[in-house]
Amino acid sequence: MTTDKRDTNLTIRVSQTEKLAWKEKADLSGMTISNLIRQAIFRTKTWTVADKSLVKEQTRQIARIGNNLNQIAKWANTYKSTAEAIEIIQALRHIEQALTQLKKD
Repeated sequence: MTTDKRDTNLTIRVSQTEKLAWKEKADLSGMTISNLIRQAIFRTKTWTVADKSLVKEQTRQIARIGNNLNQIAKWANTYKSTAEAIEIIQALRHIEQALTQLKKD
């Protein structure tokens, strides 16, 4: 946090209920509302436009992968008696596990 002199006011509008909730949280933690809000802001992760674009592109790519996997799965289920289809089904399971892990991260 900063050690600059705090000589600027910031005005925000909140409901009476919000103000009372913030006051209660501040009192319970032994802080002023100002300190509570400053600490909350410093703990908050914000997204930049670049971050949003990256996530949007990653989502698009995963959707494309999902579409391709569905086509492959349809083929494998149509020809599931062949050895090649069995190998493809096993590969699809590995890919599914990797995508599930990506979702968790």
